[in-house]
Amino acid sequence: MSLSQETAAPPRAATEVPLRGVRPNIVQSIRAFRVPELQGAAQSLGQHFLYANLANAQTKQDVLDLIGQQFMLAVHVGKNFDALYDSMTDPLHKSGPQPGFIVVLEHIPAHAKFDKEAREQLLDIFRDAADYWGDRKIPFRCFYSFL
Repeated sequence: MSLSQETAAPPRAATEVPLRGVRPNIVQSIRAFRVPELQGAAQSLGQHFLYANLANAQTKQDVLDLIGQQFMLAVHVGKNFDALYDSMTDPLHKSGPQPGFIVVLEHIPAHAKFDKEAREQLLDIFRDAADYWGDRKIPFRCFYSFL
């Protein structure tokens, strides 16, 4: 093989390594990423990709219902934030080894019916889930945006 053939492949760019520089267990704004990029990163890393578009949600119940439907979680997840946390952690852990998770919560409502406190409670559920999975050495990255 000639030297030109050996060097023909371009060096691997930093952008080719999915989520390079993003901690494995974090909840952060989606600002630096686009949904298709995150979906591609999940596929490339062999991780679960969970996506919920919450643009049509008005209330806490709407948010829980949409997340439950779009993540294809058990029906009871729509009851409260604790049920959401439970469905994102223990049953998944007990179902077998997990490769990791990339979660996107797009267009979280930001209005009087789903106020700042409700938004923080929702994000706290995902922060707690990131901690849960981090304790088990499983990546859990959650990206969010507000409407």
